[in-house]
Amino acid sequence: MDADNHLGETPVWCDIAQVLWWVNCEHPAELHRWDPATDERRHWAMSQRIGGFVLAAEGRLLLALADGVYDFDPANGALILRARSPLPGHVPLHECRCDRQGRFWVGSFDQHFPADRNARGGCWFRLDGDLLTPVIEGISVANALAFSPDGRTIYLSDSPTRRVDAYDLDPATGAISGARPFLSLGQGEGFVDGATVDAQGAYWLANVSAGALRRYLPDGTLDRIIPLPFSNPTKPCFGGADLGTLFVTSTKMAMPTNISASAENGGVYALVPGEIGISEPRVHG
Repeated sequence: MDADNHLGETPVWCDIAQVLWWVNCEHPAELHRWDPATDERRHWAMSQRIGGFVLAAEGRLLLALADGVYDFDPANGALILRARSPLPGHVPLHECRCDRQGRFWVGSFDQHFPADRNARGGCWFRLDGDLLTPVIEGISVANALAFSPDGRTIYLSDSPTRRVDAYDLDPATGAISGARPFLSLGQGEGFVDGATVDAQGAYWLANVSAGALRRYLPDGTLDRIIPLPFSNPTKPCFGGADLGTLFVTSTKMAMPTNISASAENGGVYALVPGEIGISEPRVHG
């Protein structure tokens, strides 16, 4: 799909409406929806940068905008602030997802990076009621957020490290512990971006600037690499009626790459990998 996104991110398949949602984070900031049954596409302009969103009840969404978390009703465009970000203006909210219990998690990125390679003013937050609780601080660019099928492992990254870490997640409290490296990329292997998991618990990573998806088994073993015809995939999600289609967003942002791409960045692409995914949980409350 020729979405012409500057920074396409956060593809999410709605299992009830059978539609695909995603965002163009900036230039311009937009929320997009595509209905494959009718080929209808819609978009909603945002007044500020949008980092991502999750599904909510009754067709609504919960958005991570630059300065906070907002409830959004696509039916009338109503946008209501739920939780203000405590971070300064140059650190917008970004990567987000719900865990299996419906808790909302959101990261951020420090826009002083990469000009300042030591800029780490971002955080990973958990939404507790109407407050964003800092969970991990000292983040440059939050990415790669995903949860194991049983909800007991959280995966996340600070992208410049080229590493994804895993933590134990207490399903009852949302507390995390037991930090450990899950995967690392070497020089010349691109960078860490968005991710998802399949029904077998394998972790799928968008390998931005390397033009590939990487599938890792739950023990961190690299299972396979799927080359893509474009260089900058940003995030995958499973969708379709059987959750057997993998949708992948991309970015037109200039990045160093050593691959020869045959397709344009900025589109939304689809492939059938042979595995199936898990329906995305809706935010609780």
